[in-house]
Parts: sequence; C-alpha cells; structure tokens
Amino acid sequence: MSPLRHPSLVLTSAPDSTVAEQDDVLTFRAPESLALSIRAKALVFEDPKSRILLARLEKLAPTSASILVRGATGTGKELIARFIHSRSPRAARPFLAVNCGAFSEHLIESELFGHERGAFTGAATAKAGWFEAANGGTLFLDEIGDLPLAQQVKLLRVLQEREVVRLGARRPIPIDVRLVAATNVDLEEAVAAGRFREDLYYRLKVAMLFLPPLRERPADIPRLLEHFVGYYAQRLGAGPAAISPAARELLMRYPWPGNIRELENAVHHAMVVCHGNVLQPDDFALSPLQPPNLPSDGAGKTSLELALRDIFAGNHPEHLSADDYIEETIMRTAFAWCDSNQSATARLLGITRNVVRTRLQRFSLIDD
Repeated sequence: MSPLRHPSLVLTSAPDSTVAEQDDVLTFRAPESLALSIRAKALVFEDPKSRILLARLEKLAPTSASILVRGATGTGKELIARFIHSRSPRAARPFLAVNCGAFSEHLIESELFGHERGAFTGAATAKAGWFEAANGGTLFLDEIGDLPLAQQVKLLRVLQEREVVRLGARRPIPIDVRLVAATNVDLEEAVAAGRFREDLYYRLKVAMLFLPPLRERPADIPRLLEHFVGYYAQRLGAGPAAISPAARELLMRYPWPGNIRELENAVHHAMVVCHGNVLQPDDFALSPLQPPNLPSDGAGKTSLELALRDIFAGNHPEHLSADDYIEETIMRTAFAWCDSNQSATARLLGITRNVVRTRLQRFSLIDD
C-alpha cells in the first residue's frame, strides 16, 4: 500500500485486535458498542492535511518509537493509535486503551502498574496492571496530561527501565510494551506551569503527531457524512438517505467544535427526526456555540453574541441569570467537550475541581 492511499481497515476494540478489509473509512469493528460521548468512531484521509498525516503514520507505525498524539477531543486519537498498532510488528499482540483521567489519583498506580495482595485495603488478590496486560503489544494512554505528578515519575521509570514494580512488591517485572500517548492539552504549557514533568514529556515525544480539528480538514467531511448516513440508515432500519444541497452547504460551513464525534451525533439526530429520505438543514440541530476565534458573520459577532441577541429579542430575561441558563450552558458544553472529565473541565474553565463538581450537581449533570 502506498503512503497516500486510504487505509482499508476496520479496527476492532478487542485487546487481541486484527484488521479486516472494508472501505476507505477507518473505524471500530463494533462501533455500536461504544457510547457516542466517548470517542470519534471513524476517520478518513481525504483532505490534503489528512493525507500528510497518513504518510507520516505509515512511516512511524512499523517502528518501535513511542508516539505522542495531540489533538482536540473527538478528532480520532484512539483510532490513530489503533492504526499504528495494526501496521506494526506487534499487530498480533494485545492493544489496550486506558484513559488516564478515568481513575482517581489513588487508583491510577494500581491500574497502570498492578498490585500485590494486601498492598492496600481491599486488595484481596494480586492483580496485573495495564502495562503487564499489554506485554508484547501496544498500550494507548489517553489524556496523559491528567496523570498525577507522582505517577508521572513512575511512568518515566517504566519507560526507561522497561520493567514495572507492582504496588506492594519489590521485585521488578520485565515488560515489552510500545507506548502511544495522547492529549488534548498543551503539554509545553503544562511543563512550564509545573503540572507535567519535562523529562517525561521528552521521553513521550520520540515522535509526535498532530491531529488537526475537523474544521481544518474540510475535505474529510463529505466522506464522513456518507459513512455515518449509511451506518445509521442500516442501524435504524431506514432506507437510503440523501443530504439536501442546503444541508450539505451548512455542514461544510459549520466549524464542528466537537469534531468527528459531533458530526456523528448530528447525523444520528438527523436520521432519527427527518421526514422522507432527504436530510434538511433543520434536521441536524447544530449547536449555536462556535469556537471564540471563529466569527459567524461579517461584522465579527460570535455566535454567542448572536445567541444573546436572540434572547434579548425574545424578551427572556430569566435566561440571563448567571445561576440559570448561561452558566448551565457553559458547564454542560465544557463538561461534554472534556469527555465528562471533571478535572479537565476544571482546567478548561480555570476553576477548581470542587467548584466544577458542585455546579454539575446543581444542574443535575452528575449524580449527587
């Protein structure tokens, strides 16, 4: 396969993943088993920027180099990691994906490196960590920027010594794992702020890949639309559907702040509510919020300003309460943008995690 051809792959989410030939869309084998809010579930390489990325992937995948993948939420970082694994000599070995932001600071060491029986209260049996489980294969650490500093030190040692020491043990266990890490935060800024170790940063970025947001690779949008429309037509038991010219123009102009994940959600919604077999602009229910650096009209007004003007015009002052509509919208959008990760939401908004949790509970976005 030449470097600029599309990967004809369907990648499984099983640890002992194999690949199968399908079409020019990179996706999971069973995407219906994955929650929509978790990850982008399809990736294509139609846009010139995506083709450049694909060429770099083809060069890096067969090597043993650690790789740091950077990109916004919903751009397809895990699919990139699975592609790297599938094209490496480790393809027949395990591929495991771990979200570093999904565990508490007290559990992350045990999860990554394992523990011995009696290492802590509740440790009734010994347990291998993710590094041991991925031995011989590839370990994908998502949201690496959320890893606590104490665990960053231990991760650095694992990468340097190629061995792990379980919590409560003294004997090291040799491992052979290729690490692919991903983040949606600026690690250089985190290093400067003292939140991320500089030595670990350089250890991770033996090779670095940047996955551009969807708005910067617009030529990928038509093929992704075609894929998701076909997928949901089959899943919902509907007939073939087309996208009207007006809707297609809208979708090509929209900045997709939630990237591929948002595009899939929009198509899913449109397929559920549409009348007939032609999707219209109103069927997609796109968010009125856009990234702050993307003005939505010639006068330079952002869509947030325009949304506020709509509120003013509708004479709904109750929507302007800081404790009501606007604050709830900000919290809901930020929480979704950060994959329902409270720590990441706190960093995004510049407030503490306790404040985030309090507001999420107040707006019934999480359980008490």
